[in-house]
Amino acid sequence: QVQLVESGGGLVQAGGSLRISCAASGGTFSMYTMGWFRQAPGKEREFVGTISWSGGSTYYADSVKGRFTISRDNAKNTVYLQMNSLKPEDTAVYSCAARARGYSGSPDLYATWGQGTQVTVSS
Repeated sequence: QVQLVESGGGLVQAGGSLRISCAASGGTFSMYTMGWFRQAPGKEREFVGTISWSGGSTYYADSVKGRFTISRDNAKNTVYLQMNSLKPEDTAVYSCAARARGYSGSPDLYATWGQGTQVTVSS
């Protein structure tokens, strides 16, 4: 089963950009739909976006559409989340997740999760 490790989180000012990564190991990465989710303190886990196994299809939550971009490099077993025009309300722990089936925005349908990386946006 694939294992996931996120990296690249940190502190950024509002309006800035950050790219976080999720490296996979122990499985056939190219078989998985990959999702990004986030959870702010006191809030439920929120869908951010997802990318198909080939990278040919992406879907985003309305709250990040036009600002965030998901990409993947199957040769490097890595999926990325490029975040631009960051806002304080984007502050959360960001986690990647893998799913052996197609697109889903529900975290309950993702079997494998990374540990998460903190993204803090200051105003």
